[in-house]
Amino acid sequence: MNKVILFNPWAAQYGYRIPNSILQVAASVDGLFEFVIVDGNRETDPWEKIKGYLDTGEYRFFGSTVMPGPQLRQAIPFTKKIRQEYPEVINIWGGYFPSNQFRSCIESGFVDFIINGQGDYAFPQLLTKLTRDENDFEQINNLIFKKDGEIITTRKEFISEQDKLPALPYQRLDEFYPLGGYLKRTFLGKKTAAYHASFGCPFTCSFCAVVPIYNARWRGKSAQNVYNDVRYLIDEHGADAVEFHDNNFFVNEKMVVEFSRLVKDLNIQWWGEGRIDTINKYKDESLQIMREAGCRMIFFGAETSNDDILAQMDKGGTQTAEQIREFAARMKKFDIIPEYSFVLGMPADNEQQVIDQIDQDIAFIKEIKQINPDTEIIIYTYSPVPTEGSELYESVKAAGFSFPEKLEDWLNPQWENFDLRRNPLTPWLKPYMIDRIQGFETVLNAQYPTASDFKLTSLQKKIIKSISSLRYKYNLFRFPYELKILQKFWLRYRRPETEGFSME
Repeated sequence: MNKVILFNPWAAQYGYRIPNSILQVAASVDGLFEFVIVDGNRETDPWEKIKGYLDTGEYRFFGSTVMPGPQLRQAIPFTKKIRQEYPEVINIWGGYFPSNQFRSCIESGFVDFIINGQGDYAFPQLLTKLTRDENDFEQINNLIFKKDGEIITTRKEFISEQDKLPALPYQRLDEFYPLGGYLKRTFLGKKTAAYHASFGCPFTCSFCAVVPIYNARWRGKSAQNVYNDVRYLIDEHGADAVEFHDNNFFVNEKMVVEFSRLVKDLNIQWWGEGRIDTINKYKDESLQIMREAGCRMIFFGAETSNDDILAQMDKGGTQTAEQIREFAARMKKFDIIPEYSFVLGMPADNEQQVIDQIDQDIAFIKEIKQINPDTEIIIYTYSPVPTEGSELYESVKAAGFSFPEKLEDWLNPQWENFDLRRNPLTPWLKPYMIDRIQGFETVLNAQYPTASDFKLTSLQKKIIKSISSLRYKYNLFRFPYELKILQKFWLRYRRPETEGFSME
């Protein structure tokens, strides 16, 4: 009766990724509790699989990882069904969404506990107390729950030493879903694996959902242990590429260089996320060994051309527009593609200031493309995160923005798009501004087709670049229907928040 269902909800095109979050949770209870894994990305009807387990009467706990956006489509209705049809089952959520939106989750009446951040110790401790019918949950770190009508948030513990945690149980995942099914063809390789080498981030960017969870803390695995896991995926499952989905893979230059030396002869390609002001401090020889070891592309948050807004974002006080320019040029020397994300539509004192800043950022992006045409550009519209006390979030609230109070309101399509930074729902960003941002994005992606779309032929690239050239040169971004039609059939521009690199 104390068995556990570990559920990874469907997440758009993320289905090809190894579900590292669920594997991390599984590692924490492996050998302590019997568990099954249900991956919504690999099931035609995951509810039927979950229901089949619950109907046996052997499963008392339902644990779900929940990210904002698409995962809510399954996490919310499935958890609610469990409460209605199997009221004795205890529902436990973890992940960015419940940690940041804990109030609406706990007040829903069908989420019993939230793992607030790292759950490697909190989750097994909670299950142990529940199986013993103990209720002193305040003793467990990283936990949110409701007691006597009051929401209790326990002490947040520092991120654990990653090398001391149990190894990810790849063999256990293989019992439920053949691991090879997660290794898909991408821009990087024919069999691309997803991996987490660290948790957290040491910075306090005021628009980032990671900050409230890890409180500017970061810890990573040793280069040797990362290499061991990558080598296992290569040797046992034929992986030839790796996406590192750490919040910030490149915090420790020494670790990155050591890992690069270890994998240099494995003939793999890899990608990760980092900060411009961090990697700009790397030595030239470090960047060279990274490229020789297969580092093909790095995702960076460039954010904006406005130094005052960068400071307001708490970008560490060291990232500037000039540095963004110089770094794009530096990456070209090492043949590492910089993937710059920009956040357009930041709050301002008046409507004209908002549109002026949008146009300034558009001009800056075009300048970056002149400096290094290989630079990939990802465009988002600004979506607030609940970083209480930050100057940026306080200004957002003052402008009239608020999050949904009821959990099920997040199922509204407009809020899903909000979490994907596609529909901000912010009162200062008008429809014509969103149209301009999205029109520019369409023209930009046509003029500079992404290198990550390996199915686009040279002829198709030439045609779509030719058709978009006048629009791009003269900033004619309204109603680019001819480009949208071509992109629909030809150019599948990758959106990292929903697709990763998979083009299958």
